[in-house]
Amino acid sequence: MAEATPPSTFCSISFESVGAALDWGADQLRRAGIENPRLEARLIAAHTAGLSPTELIARRGDPFPAEPFAGLVGRRVNHVPLAHLTGVREFWSLPFHVSPATLIPRPESESVVAAALRRLPQAAPARVLDLGTGTACLLLAVLSERPAAFGIGLDRVPAAAALAARNARDLGLSDRAAFLCGNWVDPIDGRFALVLSNPPYIPAAELDALMPEVSRYEPASALDGGAEGLDAYVRIIADLPRLLAPGGVAVLELGPALGFAGLARAAGFAIEIEPDLAGAPRVAICSLPDSHT
Repeated sequence: MAEATPPSTFCSISFESVGAALDWGADQLRRAGIENPRLEARLIAAHTAGLSPTELIARRGDPFPAEPFAGLVGRRVNHVPLAHLTGVREFWSLPFHVSPATLIPRPESESVVAAALRRLPQAAPARVLDLGTGTACLLLAVLSERPAAFGIGLDRVPAAAALAARNARDLGLSDRAAFLCGNWVDPIDGRFALVLSNPPYIPAAELDALMPEVSRYEPASALDGGAEGLDAYVRIIADLPRLLAPGGVAVLELGPALGFAGLARAAGFAIEIEPDLAGAPRVAICSLPDSHT
């Protein structure tokens, strides 16, 4: 693979046009092995110019300043996630602020939202709990579709809880969402119609093999699921009986770890597994028989 321009030389670059900047940026990203290099170059350039990608292309012949575009391309060459460069990632057609304190929302997690909405009545008031809320993308996506619902997001990382609160405020949902900092469900008392979670589920031995955007820049605490990838699920399953209201469900994202279904059934849960759009098992829907509620 050809080497990209060293980031230390980027400050000396200037571009005669937007088109030239995009060509240069796409070439640097391609040489670094970044997928969709032209698209990412366009998104970085649009971000630095304060324009939409469409507006940027309409000005393709205009002069374009090297900074901060070249500096951001240099960071992307080093596999800093694109969302960390722009500060925002779209999820469920909503813009979410992101930071190194949280996982970056991923398209496959939208399957969790879709499954949850199918099980939460449109107009009925409902209490929703999101465990390990991160950016609060799961909780806020659900609240955006269910105007009678109220949600609590819990995260053990203070910076993550603060970011979640910012997202709720900027999306106009802060009057129906509250965020707490704590270790899993320790601060929670009450019952919920819906419990959401995208817990850490990567087996510890596999963390170093993740793509560098993840292994270097996303928080290990949100990824490390223990030896078998099941540690967080064990804790959640143990607490669900006291958290679920009668008729309530837990909708959890699944990773590649085996054994979750058996774990849930052994604890007395009925469980359904649903795939994501790629056909991979992605969502577990857990409920308790009436005798347990």
